[in-house]
Amino acid sequence: MIIIDRILQQRERDGNPIKVGMIGAGFMGRGLANTIINATPGMELVAVANRNIANARRAYEELGITELAEADDARGVERAIARGIPCVTENPFALTEAAGIDALCEVTGNVEYGAHVTMSAIENGKHMILMNAELDGTLGPLLRIKAEKAGVVVSGCDGDQPGVQVNLWRFVRQLGCTPLLLGNIKGLQDEHRNPTTQEGFAKRWGQNPYMVTSFADGTKISFEQATVANATGMTVCKRGMLGWDHAGHVDELTTRYDIDMLRSHGGIVDYVVGAQPNPGIYCMATHDDPKQRHYLELYKLGKGPLYSFYTPYHLCHFEVPNSMARAVLFGDPTVSPLGEPRVEAITTAKRALPAGHVLDGLGGYDTYAQAERADVTRSERLLPMGVAEGCRLTRALGIDEVITYDDVELPSGRLVDKLRIEQESLFPL
Repeated sequence: MIIIDRILQQRERDGNPIKVGMIGAGFMGRGLANTIINATPGMELVAVANRNIANARRAYEELGITELAEADDARGVERAIARGIPCVTENPFALTEAAGIDALCEVTGNVEYGAHVTMSAIENGKHMILMNAELDGTLGPLLRIKAEKAGVVVSGCDGDQPGVQVNLWRFVRQLGCTPLLLGNIKGLQDEHRNPTTQEGFAKRWGQNPYMVTSFADGTKISFEQATVANATGMTVCKRGMLGWDHAGHVDELTTRYDIDMLRSHGGIVDYVVGAQPNPGIYCMATHDDPKQRHYLELYKLGKGPLYSFYTPYHLCHFEVPNSMARAVLFGDPTVSPLGEPRVEAITTAKRALPAGHVLDGLGGYDTYAQAERADVTRSERLLPMGVAEGCRLTRALGIDEVITYDDVELPSGRLVDKLRIEQESLFPL
């Protein structure tokens, strides 16, 4: 979206920046704050909410911004915006309800918390950009419908692999090609990693060991590829995806994937481990026009029938402002479900678990996610990973056993469960 930079520069010259707020101020949130404040003319980070207000302050203070207002509610945020002073708060609804904020970014990765703040943003007419694939993969189809009715955008983001994949999908389709596979390049996949095994890596990079574990054990990629499938109409060809080890370049995969299999599924999402360019993403596509296939060969994409397209990197928080601008300026979601869910992230036991055990959170010691077709998830009553935290097991489970709704007691009073029921009623089997 090259046009965005010039429009934002003009808004900067006009003194009319897009005013944005951020909910969550962890490792990624602080990086996003830096990008907005120091590298995005025409956009202003007017407020940050975090459950620990010290971290909200840190997002600004690390950048040399020390004059901050604190607020308890929306009126306090509005007063700070009117004074031109950045605002911090422990109350996320102070941001969702405040006038003067054009768009929000949710950066927590927590499904229940994210559901509450996203619903509030929709109800208050604010665009919401999600750095929370876990929420998007659990409730994205319903949130899209609610957002459209409210005239706002709820979207995944540029920079994270889903956004980069969907951007590439749109580009390849614009060329006249038919994408048949969208894939993610991973450096590691071990379903039984846990916060203890990942603690050293997390400390080295200043990250949360549970979040790092969700990358290593396949949970994050299952959510991410579910959102890509839902945004493109693709599916998975098997539970957990193919997930091949591949030490070469992704261009070599044009002869490894079976084109008839890809076509029979209407396109699939997948990943490979160890391939180059790492940590990029890739797309396998075909073209029906023999004249255009001649040109593609001339342009060094090979003889087909599959052609390889890829982006050699994903730059996470560096690209998120693009999604915020796309939502505000054009009403254009980066990643948004086309309709009914196509793929879900389902819950699988990471270790043997006794009856009565209460499941821990994403990237923890108890469970990992696998990508599965949404119709299979529904018909077999498989437990979505986005609702697993806090569930009490009603029977003992073995390692790598898939967990169903019949195996658990849900915590009472959760919004995520209410919204899941509503989503399923909108999209019956």
